[in-house]
Amino acid sequence: MLFDPLYLILVLLPGLAISGIASWMVKSNFNKYSRVGTRNGYTGAQAAQKLLDNAGIHDVEVVATRGYLSDHYNPTTKQLALSEPVYASNSVAAVGVAVHEAGHAIQHARGYWPMYIRSAIVPLANIGSSIGYFTMFGGLILMSLSRTTQSQSLGQWIIIGGALMFSMVLLFQLITLPVEFDASNRAKRLVVESGIISDSERVGVDKVLNAAALTYVAAVISTALTLLYFLIRSGLLSRR
Repeated sequence: MLFDPLYLILVLLPGLAISGIASWMVKSNFNKYSRVGTRNGYTGAQAAQKLLDNAGIHDVEVVATRGYLSDHYNPTTKQLALSEPVYASNSVAAVGVAVHEAGHAIQHARGYWPMYIRSAIVPLANIGSSIGYFTMFGGLILMSLSRTTQSQSLGQWIIIGGALMFSMVLLFQLITLPVEFDASNRAKRLVVESGIISDSERVGVDKVLNAAALTYVAAVISTALTLLYFLIRSGLLSRR
């Protein structure tokens, strides 16, 4: 596939460009606002805990975890894990990331339904990302090597089956978008209302969280282009 001009033009180059730009924006904004301290001095951990307390959520534990921007909220264990550069830092960037994760905990406590749907389809998305992709690839190889109409048809059906499984990845990523956007919107509003940062400091929080949101958009585009490539090469979306 790496030698297929269509794959290079439709999937590989756009995917690398989009994901590269999104990744650069995240790191650039995080590094920039990591050097800007908040006036009220809240650390990431303190900011997250304050939002949880204000929301009446007392069964979520804020913990430190290793890694760079490995922050996440686990609804199963009810742990809000903050990476080392976020947990103990009082920078605008750290507070922004921390309150975003607190936003997920608030979503969970408030019964935000897209979050529950996303969790429910995780097993299907895992299957689609592995078995679905290689099934499509296998069908494409069969079509390229076959010399009979029957083999061509079989390969096409194999690609269709793989595409259905792989589409679960795209569905998961699409549902992830409103989950992430909503968590960020909650965080941007509550972090000011709670007095953690001022209105002027929210500019930095917005830039950090908006850049992070682009990574999820980039993932959707990359997955959609991959799916489109296999459907085109199978002949389902073209005459060839």
